[in-house]
Amino acid sequence: MTDRKVLAGARVVLPTGIVDNGRVIVENGRITGPAPASGTSAPDLDLSGHWIVPGFVDLHNHGGGGASFTSGTVDEVLKGVHTHRLHGTTTLVASTVTGDMHFLAHRAAELSELAEQGDIAGVHFEGPFISPCRKGAHSEELLRDPDPAEVRKLIDAARGHARMVTLATELPGGIDSVRLLAEHGVIAAIGHTDATYEQTVEAIEAGATVATHLFNAMPPLGHRSPGPIAALLEDERVTVELINDGTHLHPAALELAFHHAGPGRVAFITDAMDAAGFGDGVYSLGPLAVEVRDGVARLVEGGSIAGSTLTLDTAFKRAATVDRLPVESIVQAVSANPAKLLGMYDTVGSLEPGKDADLVVLDAEFTLKGVMRKGAWVVEPHTALVAHAS
Repeated sequence: MTDRKVLAGARVVLPTGIVDNGRVIVENGRITGPAPASGTSAPDLDLSGHWIVPGFVDLHNHGGGGASFTSGTVDEVLKGVHTHRLHGTTTLVASTVTGDMHFLAHRAAELSELAEQGDIAGVHFEGPFISPCRKGAHSEELLRDPDPAEVRKLIDAARGHARMVTLATELPGGIDSVRLLAEHGVIAAIGHTDATYEQTVEAIEAGATVATHLFNAMPPLGHRSPGPIAALLEDERVTVELINDGTHLHPAALELAFHHAGPGRVAFITDAMDAAGFGDGVYSLGPLAVEVRDGVARLVEGGSIAGSTLTLDTAFKRAATVDRLPVESIVQAVSANPAKLLGMYDTVGSLEPGKDADLVVLDAEFTLKGVMRKGAWVVEPHTALVAHAS
């Protein structure tokens, strides 16, 4: 029996542009077409006045719904994943924070099981191979230089599901570790770094392709000493992560990144911690205590920003209504670009025939109204429901 849904009347964002009064046809969990509004199929859902965009893809996420991807139980991790699905993230990479190497390897093995089941898209190791000068909300006593042998241990522990490792590539072993990651098909991301411009260029030449939350936890742009930001923005091989929550970045910094990198090289991330979708309070980020107040997470000791409580629907809405970015560019940043980085663009990241039916319904003000993953509604837009013609 065919499970078929026809969503009609919305503005549909495709790789080729925006289709007004379009329709998306879903069969057995996959997209079988956007099709013209004049198609003969009766719609199951009239979404006039809404947008349909691809499901969001988050490269860098530490938790949500009160659950930490670094330390939570399997059920807690699944709760965190579901929390972000409720906000439109249909594909998610689980990020860990700095910890003991034995613990991180054990954690990688646990998370790899969830990747094998399709609950997450893989594992991102943010630390321990980062600079103590730019450690942010990471435990300094657990930091270490990026010894390629230890990097390899984490890759092996993830059993083929290591997606990305964030490194301060200027540290001893950094360049060799970048080469190792590239050889194994794992993204080498430059972040939590005190690198110079020249050291960053060397890392990119060695195979680094991502800037971990550009601008944050790295030296600022200077006119005599441009640092890593200039190198990361100017190189066409690098995708830059941005946390668009209004706290991590000034709007002018976001505009600078989009202007220099272009919409094809930006990936919106959440860098979310377990407070995302859960509320203010005191939490743990690895071994460190974090207080969330008015939605902003900071270390109890020292006050450093400690991840975010962002969800990608909020990042999307802010980009459209505050930053005034074109919707097509936002879709690239939250869906297509991260899917391409992960090597998953053949199945997710756009609304094209044959891909998974992962999509998000937004109203005219870009507020989330519906989420579909693999053809099943996670959040159903009830108010627009219409019955089949009988």
